[in-house]
Amino acid sequence: MKIEQIYTGCLAQGAYYIESEGQVAIIDPLRETDPYIEMAKKNGAEIKYIFETHFHADFVSGHVDLANKTGATIVFGPNAVTEYDIHSAVDGEVLKLGKLTLKVLHTPGHTLESTCYLLSDENGKDIAIFTGDTLFIGDVGRPDLAVKSNITMEDLAGMLYNSLYNKILPLADDVIVYPAHGAGSACGKNLSSETFATLGNQKQFNYALQPMEKAEFIGKVTEGLATPPQYFPENVMMNKKGYSSIDKVLMQGLKALDPAEFEAEKANGTLVLDVRDAQSFAKGFVPGSLNIGLRGSFAPWVGALVTNIRRPILLVVSEGDEREAVIRLARVGYDNVVGFLKGGVENWKNEGKAVELISSISATEFENIVNADNHIQILDVRNVGEFLSEHLQNAQNYPLGDLSKSMDRLDINSTYYIHCAGGYRSMVAASLMRANGFKNLVDIAGGYKAIKETNLEKTDYICPSKINA
Repeated sequence: MKIEQIYTGCLAQGAYYIESEGQVAIIDPLRETDPYIEMAKKNGAEIKYIFETHFHADFVSGHVDLANKTGATIVFGPNAVTEYDIHSAVDGEVLKLGKLTLKVLHTPGHTLESTCYLLSDENGKDIAIFTGDTLFIGDVGRPDLAVKSNITMEDLAGMLYNSLYNKILPLADDVIVYPAHGAGSACGKNLSSETFATLGNQKQFNYALQPMEKAEFIGKVTEGLATPPQYFPENVMMNKKGYSSIDKVLMQGLKALDPAEFEAEKANGTLVLDVRDAQSFAKGFVPGSLNIGLRGSFAPWVGALVTNIRRPILLVVSEGDEREAVIRLARVGYDNVVGFLKGGVENWKNEGKAVELISSISATEFENIVNADNHIQILDVRNVGEFLSEHLQNAQNYPLGDLSKSMDRLDINSTYYIHCAGGYRSMVAASLMRANGFKNLVDIAGGYKAIKETNLEKTDYICPSKINA
């Protein structure tokens, strides 16, 4: 028996490879299918099943492509209606994988079709449960993503209570919980950085699994939920209906465009997405570019800020990052990359085309500026919770995720000093503001982490007028 968690940090997502007697099951695969196929091939095994725990909202699963390439059967639990062939399992159904079995546990609540899979060995001992978004480490799935005209968030939360307390909690304490996500996912509000744990551990430490009545549970799991990213419904529909092959998406996106071709495509209204690191971007970029660094929380921020998932995209990348950028976009349903700038910004400049710059200063330089003029405009683009915990005395809070909607409150002619926690989001914000006509922008490299090392006055007292969420 082989169980391997394949964890992708930028999406905080866990897929699973299970093997027994030359037969393989993949649970909740990512869009790119080659790693799973290569793992099975290396082990001389064959992929028999692809188990889906639900219609994912935060990423496009690789189940359709993987089934087409391997002939494996896609398995969903009850209530899953698709436009491609699946095995629609019934609650309690047992499927064999070599000497192992996987039992279907229908656990509605996060969504109506949400299903867990209980893995047992050849002796019938329960080994692990793959819980999807029903049960996380430290949390449970949010019940607000599958709301319909006749089903409320509270209805789903009540279903989730029944699923957890009737089907999962009765299992043995030594059963290992393997969820679909960890900390950083928008599918829950209190996810642990741990990516698996025993059920006994979760019975002790997970707030949602403590003894309580259903009404109290519903109150706890529905409070404090952030607004889900706008691309979630689009991903759900792609996972239900199917999508273009990742091979086709790569073929289209990996076209090298010379500066003239790139400029002509840009003139059609195509979005220029620069995925280089913040400081490289600051030193020169194609006018109008949006900077979202590939090495950070790339896919979630693309999903939050690029509101039209079907808008064509042009890429500016560091050499060698072209394929990774196209794949990461495809993971969240952005399949319309039309090419990348051949030779990057240097080639653009060599062809005599204009670039723009954004000033980026150190925290020490910033300290000197503040000491000389304490009336400067400081934008803190961290989340409200981060801002509340501690912030600069005169900073205004404009969280990055809401900046597009609140930018009209800012003076386009003022100079703004922008910071986040570490320097990633502040450059995203600066690029977004520059593309919307703001010229006088200064990024603080290293963000609040670097600012904390200065002697600038900080406070944890919150003035309501300073919050612009």
